[in-house]
Amino acid sequence: MSYAVKQDLIERFKEAELAQLTDPENAATEIDDTTLDRALVDADAEIDGYLGGRYHLPLATVPRLLTNIACDIARYRLYDDRATEQVTTRYKDAVRLLEKIQKGDVSLGLDAAQQPTQTTGGPQFDEPARVFSRDRLADY
Repeated sequence: MSYAVKQDLIERFKEAELAQLTDPENAATEIDDTTLDRALVDADAEIDGYLGGRYHLPLATVPRLLTNIACDIARYRLYDDRATEQVTTRYKDAVRLLEKIQKGDVSLGLDAAQQPTQTTGGPQFDEPARVFSRDRLADY
């Protein structure tokens, strides 16, 4: 499941910008789908990293908030080391928002079936019964 698709990026950032970002020589007039898909997959993985411990993944429906976040992350990935201050700021804002979602400070507005997973206080251990005990070794 993808949080954003090509059309979401085009609507936000325009096709010309995406065509330039997906072509290393900036000579293309069309978007390179392979490069764009890689940026979207990377954005999905980053989002899943924040949501995985809190929500059951994959989500049945994608909240609009996550689509916006995925677009900003994918755009940042496409810029690579040429990111402008605005693109970097939008990426950092997206990460801060993901951190708030992870902590539960911001709600995704999901239905009851997709509410945050319940976490326990810590790890639990299950061990077999002891082989040698005082009672079993009493006759020796």
